[in-house]
Amino acid sequence: MAIYQLSEKTIEQIYAGWLGKIIGIRLGAPVENWTAEKIAEVYGEIWDYPVDYNIFAADDDSNGPVFFVRSLKDSGHGAELTAQDVADALLNYAPCEHGFFWWGGYGVSTEHTAYLNLQKGIPAPLSGSILKNGSTMAEQIGGQIFIDAWGLVAPGNPDLAAKLAKQAASVTHDRNGIYGGIFIAVCISAAFTGCTIREMLDAALSYIPEDSEYARTVREVRAFYEKEVSKDWRAAFRYVKEHFGYDRYPGWCHIIPNAAVIILALLYGEDDFTKTLCIGNMCGWDTDCNVGNLGTIMGIRKGLEGIDYDRWRKPVNDLLLCSGAVGSLNIMDVPYGAVYMAERAFELAGKELLESWRGLVTDRTEKSHFEFPGSTHAMRVRCETNPDAPHPEYHLRNTEETAAGGKRSLRMHAFPLQCGQKVYLYQKTWFEHTELHDDRYQPAFSPKIYPGQQLSAQVRIPEERAAVQACMYVFDHNGKQVYTGETILLNPGVWTKLVFRIPPMEGALLSEAGVQFTVPGNSAGQQDFAAYIDDLEYGGSPDYTIDFAKERELMLPMGHCEITQFTRLKGYSFLEKNALHLTADDCGEIYTGSHLFRNYTVTAVLEPVCGGGHYINVRVQGGLRSYAAGFDERGRLGLWKKECDYRELISIPYEWKYGERYTLTVAVMDNRISVRDEDGRELICYVDKERPYLAGAVGFSVRKAGHLAVHRLRIG
Repeated sequence: MAIYQLSEKTIEQIYAGWLGKIIGIRLGAPVENWTAEKIAEVYGEIWDYPVDYNIFAADDDSNGPVFFVRSLKDSGHGAELTAQDVADALLNYAPCEHGFFWWGGYGVSTEHTAYLNLQKGIPAPLSGSILKNGSTMAEQIGGQIFIDAWGLVAPGNPDLAAKLAKQAASVTHDRNGIYGGIFIAVCISAAFTGCTIREMLDAALSYIPEDSEYARTVREVRAFYEKEVSKDWRAAFRYVKEHFGYDRYPGWCHIIPNAAVIILALLYGEDDFTKTLCIGNMCGWDTDCNVGNLGTIMGIRKGLEGIDYDRWRKPVNDLLLCSGAVGSLNIMDVPYGAVYMAERAFELAGKELLESWRGLVTDRTEKSHFEFPGSTHAMRVRCETNPDAPHPEYHLRNTEETAAGGKRSLRMHAFPLQCGQKVYLYQKTWFEHTELHDDRYQPAFSPKIYPGQQLSAQVRIPEERAAVQACMYVFDHNGKQVYTGETILLNPGVWTKLVFRIPPMEGALLSEAGVQFTVPGNSAGQQDFAAYIDDLEYGGSPDYTIDFAKERELMLPMGHCEITQFTRLKGYSFLEKNALHLTADDCGEIYTGSHLFRNYTVTAVLEPVCGGGHYINVRVQGGLRSYAAGFDERGRLGLWKKECDYRELISIPYEWKYGERYTLTVAVMDNRISVRDEDGRELICYVDKERPYLAGAVGFSVRKAGHLAVHRLRIG
């Protein structure tokens, strides 16, 4: 295979591959676990999304790749990544036994089994091994469905892709479960080079044992294809079903039958994105998994130009919802994941990210740059309702016509509108549970934007249009109110930066952020309206209070209860008498705020109800990384650092009592953490000089079967 050089095209290919993954998941999800016969009976043939999901909720097939790849940066080990590094990412980002993936029980679900092994201190790769779990459990499909990111961060470098995939797959799987992960990751890596399908499959085969069942499956499906004259994929599937069907392999969802479907689709798809994905889908079985892997491979192979925009991309609208433990990470867009993986790819190659992309990589703000062709960053349009006017139509289009920075921007076109009508071009920054079409993986969200932060964007009106009034805005879901920044008159043909420092608020939940335009003119006639947006950005220091009287309990599938604005790692949370309660049989944690918060203070009124430790958590980066300040069972006030387990940093005697309320303020400023009482007296202070956590969300935790009530929460 020719030496591959990272370039501008590489970054676009990563986006195309990651987008292909999301498309494949969405295409396969409605018929997951259906047989080919049932699909044919219900749909005939499927050449488009069989269900209009509107807002497609989280899926395990995207949760795994987008969170596990964070182990590269979190561990700092780069190409020397270990299985335990990936295991730590699993424990850090996956909520305990809810959301994220299928929690089918120990000895039933492979991932659940490995997760519980890890929780009990069984290290990776023993956690996923045949020695520990047996071959049936270790050779299910998960070894390949979560693996795409390891090929995406190793473009044109199959050696590295195979090495990373082996470490990652071994956390939960073994033998054929690992071989499948290696095989798919190498296919993805090789796809960047422009090789043929045959060359790609040959390369992937060279990395797994020749005598393995996985390799035999690949060879025999290929042999059938090469000798079968009609090239009828249905004939091939009959062969696959007879020789590699579910009846031949144990467990809920074995890797081998689904591997056979992937090979079949790659061969019979004739190197066409749509044909390959749809054939894989019509074969049935674990459709979202198989078609997701196919989407990554074919997205890279064919590029953005090979993915039908209206059919596949427009319904996705660049949106990716997740169901991890940190709620602000559960609302992503596809470009975010692509740029994150591109940054890792260049780091692993020992190269600096291209200059044109460096300004788009930020760990301090949320940013939408529109630099990928066709990307929308999940932007939406709505209009002030007018019962006497026709219902407007809205169109969003990525364009090279003009840009404030870089090469591209997003053009919005709306019609028919009336003079004075307000048009909102925005992103959803929080989702109501009822907005989601399918929530089997139980996503919960913390907002992406908060009172006190700064919201900005570059906007422009086309040259031929009239001047327009515009301002930045946010929408408070709890108060059902729009808050706007300064209104600016936009002169046609000129990019103008709008800035809005959101005021401090009490009890708000910001669910939209964007630009409000007022349609110009004073006549009663109808007209159309157009505008461009670029570099939408928000972040900075928050300043707000959560009013628990305005928050609600959300009952998710399987009986799980979540609180609006919060995500729960473990334990049970509920609202009672205008207070947030957290209780657990051993330990529990619940989070809110943004993973991008840096320097801030948290003031909370804590009431220890019963049990052991009761804490405020700050700089929360997941279930394994945060600081906790509060009361322990020894009658002390202290500060702990969680590095997988909690480690005490400092503590002092403090005679706290059950049923009493205590106001504590925890302040984090760079690597200095302090705790003050309600009179402002500093009780403890600590400067962390050992890999300090410099950003993260807010939360509460209990230990030793504790029960904590929180009566007030202010972040500022």
